[in-house]
Formats: sequence, structure tokens, C-alpha cells
Amino acid sequence: MTNILLTGSSRGIGAAIRKQLQARGATVIGHASRAHDADTIGADLADASAPEELWQAALERSGGTLDVLINNAGLFSATPLDSTDDDWLAGWEDTVRVNLTSAAQLSRFAVRHWQERGVPGRIVHIASRAGHRGDSPAHWHYAAAKGGMLAMHKTIARAYAKESILSFAITPGFTDTAMAGDYLSSRGGPGLLADIPLGRVAEPEEIATIATFCALDAPPSMTGATLDANGASYVR
Repeated sequence: MTNILLTGSSRGIGAAIRKQLQARGATVIGHASRAHDADTIGADLADASAPEELWQAALERSGGTLDVLINNAGLFSATPLDSTDDDWLAGWEDTVRVNLTSAAQLSRFAVRHWQERGVPGRIVHIASRAGHRGDSPAHWHYAAAKGGMLAMHKTIARAYAKESILSFAITPGFTDTAMAGDYLSSRGGPGLLADIPLGRVAEPEEIATIATFCALDAPPSMTGATLDANGASYVR
């Protein structure tokens, strides 16, 4: 049985990942800002102490062993350039903490957990196309955090492959989730689709299929890979 800690599991991409993993027989320990069911741990990742509390709670629920960490939780909130200095900085710090720093803390706990036990492990990072090509003028922080996540992922892959600790990253473009809905609307809705050769945004289930593959099936030689899913709107 594979024990998996999945952050941001209550909706959108996270809920789709959880459903597919459970269908494969994995034990998924979910997370949300507030617990909404018995299988979900509540933890506000904007709080610096929350990642450690989440990790320890997940270990307790799993019987002391976690095999996979999926860093999916995210914050996508606009901070206009003409905000007050205090508001702009607060938006930056909140976004970076939730999207990058908490993922780094959890990844560190995971790597150390596997090292101490001498066992293999996998981390899957749900990053973003924004980490490659940037984002809107109101989302410097989001692009910077996701770019940082990609750099962290590559570092983990290179540093710990010899210990069978693997790292994979997924970079979705726009995905049909509640988080992206407001942004799509604010950026022109159908007009924005002209930038996506596929002609539509991704479905959460598509991203979940990639995440499930990385968590359970991807061959070890794929460690360090970044998998794009953006309808050819950004081709590397």
C-alpha cells in the first residue's frame, strides 16, 4: 500500500488527483486550509509552523510511513502594481509562503524521512506554466514562486537520485478550476483562448492523470523531468 500526502486536496486539481490515486488503491492523506472531512488534515500553509504540523499529523495517520509527497496546494491572488507598498509586500510574502516555502518545508521533511529509513520516495510538484513564461503584471509573486518551485525540484532530483529519492514537476497552463476561473474572466475569457493552440484550457482530470503517473508509475530515470500541460501555449 502506497501512503501519499497530497496538499490542497479539497478541490480542483487536488480533488481530481485524490480520486485517481484512490482508484489505484493508494492511501491518500488529504489536506486543506480547514479540515472538511475525517480524511483531510486542516492546516493553513500561510502559517510558518503549519507544514511541520501537517507532516507530523500525516505520519501519525499513515502509521509512521509516507511514500509520496504531492505539493499541490496553491494561492493565486492578484496584487496590482499600484497597490500600497505594504499591500504589495504582504501579497508577495503570502503567495511565496503558500506556493513555495511551505512546499520546500514539506519536501525537506520528506527527504529526511526517507533518508533516515533508507527507503525510496517520490515528490511531485504541481508548478505552473507561469514558472517558465511569467504571468500577468498583477502576479509577479505567483510566477516567481512557481519558478522557484521548478528550481527546487531540479535541485532535489540531482541531489538525491542516488538514494532513490525522485522528484517530478508538472507545469499546467490554465486549468478549469475555481482558482483559475476568476483570472480567465478578468483576462478576457474567450479572447484568452486564442493563445492556446488546443483551443481550450486543461481539465483537472488531465493534470491528475500526469500526477498519478509521476506518483506511482514513472520510471526512476525520469527523475528531474518537468511535464508541461498547457495546450501548446508554451512550448519549450
